[in-house]
Amino acid sequence: MSDLYNRHRAVLPEWLATYYREPIEITHGEGRYVWDADGNRYLDFFGGILTTMTAHALPEVTKAVSEQAGRIVHSSTLYLNRPMVELAERIATLSGIPDARVFFTTSGTEANDTALLLATAYRRSSQILAMRNSYHGRSFTSVGITGNRSWSPTGLSPLQTLYVHGAVRSRGPYAQLSDARFIEACVADLEDLLGHTHDAAALIAEPIQGVGGFTAPPDGLYAAFREVLDRHGILWIADEVQTGWGRTGDHFWGWQAHAENGPPDILTFAKGIGNGMSIGGVVARADVMNCLDANSISTFGGSPVTMAAGLANLTYLLEHDLQGNARRIGGLLLERLRAVGAHSPLVREVRGRGLMIGVELVKPGTDEANPEAAAVLEAAREGGLLIGKGGGHDTSVLRIAPPLSLNVAEAEAGAAIIEQALRAG
Repeated sequence: MSDLYNRHRAVLPEWLATYYREPIEITHGEGRYVWDADGNRYLDFFGGILTTMTAHALPEVTKAVSEQAGRIVHSSTLYLNRPMVELAERIATLSGIPDARVFFTTSGTEANDTALLLATAYRRSSQILAMRNSYHGRSFTSVGITGNRSWSPTGLSPLQTLYVHGAVRSRGPYAQLSDARFIEACVADLEDLLGHTHDAAALIAEPIQGVGGFTAPPDGLYAAFREVLDRHGILWIADEVQTGWGRTGDHFWGWQAHAENGPPDILTFAKGIGNGMSIGGVVARADVMNCLDANSISTFGGSPVTMAAGLANLTYLLEHDLQGNARRIGGLLLERLRAVGAHSPLVREVRGRGLMIGVELVKPGTDEANPEAAAVLEAAREGGLLIGKGGGHDTSVLRIAPPLSLNVAEAEAGAAIIEQALRAG
């Protein structure tokens, strides 16, 4: 056990999880690769939890951060901030939300907290609809609406949360239905639920569940939900913390797979936009964003340095069509991993979209979660690959989400390591 890990355990909480029996210290990175303190190189297929979106040490982002830090690092929202306004303008346009307003935070958790504040204030209701198996952050409020018991340490909450079915396609009571019948059943479940409740403020949903194991409903589910929500005046919050910025390949935002009835009322984002810098935020139409009748500021949200990083990162992503790359390379990687899974008794399902892929593991010959997912993670690391894990509803899932600049050779190399890790596991 390393001296640094002993020091970590001596001063940090026991519940602060680390990967691997002997946790590694990542010292530097370049492109799609990182190195640890012992000099080992790893192909990074997790990007610091879907956060290194374009590439490690991307020169354009590094230059923007350095130049801005040389001018001024911090001012707060009490003063005009040109990089914040410029990034807000671009995000408002990209969001698809009419007459959009943008508020910056420092994390996805804080973004979701803000969205819940807006929705409950606008609707004058403390009732929230959330999806089963969901994850929305680690704060008291966001834990209270999280539908994944592995990540919800308390049942206490300032909100009344009601959970809706539909985000997990291949498990649960509707799993054997066709996509169309699945959507019909979930809509009927939502209608029935609303018939037994007071007016809810909002439905919050991840278009593809992240921590829950990259599960997703059939395209169109949230559009069908939207018809019901609109009849009741209930807002729709799309949690795009993991699905935004083109990661799914087919769309820039995950909500666009459910776009028949237009954009969400509120959209939250974080992770990839900063490429490692702490940026989160909320986009909402003006009447929703401006509904608060008390003063508010943000000390660190919209910091000049993080905004400069976000602008440079977003520019690079758009100019190099990384959404298109996620679609092309992600399609190849998904096909390759499905071929690997077809020959592994550990694999129940390989699912995903773009460069957001989940490999669900089971005990061979059963439909039960395989508790040895950590062993596969260890074997992948030993082979030179970093991946993540997640799951809910008693599942074990390998989470694969490389930087969006991944190339064909790297995708093939990573898939080969995963194949070997599954054999070892």
